[in-house]
Amino acid sequence: MKVKSVVAVLVAGGTFAAGVHAAPRAETAMECGVAADMAVVAHSLAGEQIQRQKAEAIMVRIYDVSGSDRGKQLMRDIMDAAYSAQRDTSASTGATASGQRFAEELFSTCMKSGGDMDNVLGRRS
Repeated sequence: MKVKSVVAVLVAGGTFAAGVHAAPRAETAMECGVAADMAVVAHSLAGEQIQRQKAEAIMVRIYDVSGSDRGKQLMRDIMDAAYSAQRDTSASTGATASGQRFAEELFSTCMKSGGDMDNVLGRRS
């Protein structure tokens, strides 16, 4: 199944739930997987130093979240974390490995916490 199809089904079903001051909460293992996939792509875009606005446009096209506020918020939270992590580390060696670690940490946290990704993505102010 294509990524856009998976995201469209998840978003149409309302399966991404957002808290008032928390990162969106995944409700299924598949949603945790989509979030981890988003993390890999976002981290790669940040690592390539793609301008944030252009990177968000790319993510919207890949994941087809334009029709869902919850999907867009999850994407923004993941982008924030990826671009923040990129500022905190050098873009040279280990960028791919750290992107993989970011995605694995997001997926693992999501699965172990019942979809709560705040520890990885942080809380919104």
